[in-house]
Amino acid sequence: MFNLAIAGAVFGLIFVAELPDKTAIASLVLGAKYRPSWVFTGVAAAFAVHVVIAVLAGSLIALLPRRPVEGAVGALFLVGAILLWRRGAGDEQEEARLSESAAEAGLGRVAAMSFGVIFLAEFGDLTQILCANLAARYHSPLSVGVGAVLALWAVALVAMLGGKTLMRVIPIAMIVRIAAVVMVILAGYSVYQAAHG
Repeated sequence: MFNLAIAGAVFGLIFVAELPDKTAIASLVLGAKYRPSWVFTGVAAAFAVHVVIAVLAGSLIALLPRRPVEGAVGALFLVGAILLWRRGAGDEQEEARLSESAAEAGLGRVAAMSFGVIFLAEFGDLTQILCANLAARYHSPLSVGVGAVLALWAVALVAMLGGKTLMRVIPIAMIVRIAAVVMVILAGYSVYQAAHG
């Protein structure tokens, strides 16, 4: 069953967590170098595949006893918050790895390259783990999946079409800190739920 409130909450959290990520920087670089619509085709497909994997993993976790899962989810949120806080402004070396001639690339080649870059960069990433945790918490795979996919697509679009401007308005360090604080709050709530059932 689809729940708009859950999808909205997931969208907000995933969007904030993904914005300073290396995949956003990769999307920015790819979008600047190639036609953005071609890049988005590959990026969107890669994010959709990752969300399906994460939601399936989270749904399997949800079948386990509730209290231990809440404790584990709380611990994962806390670890994620620490990693997010410690992570810098992202990986600016992505640009060096993307040195293909734009004149020679067509839709299929650009989309495939974009899919590959994002798929490899995002595998096991913080937002994929966060998505699995949210699927386990909310027991609404469709809501979590829709919210996560839309958030990841929105970040890719923001990065490709207006990333440089946004980073001038909102410092990347502030975005990272906000996402980390939200994850600490979620960790505390999960631990509370585990302790008090």
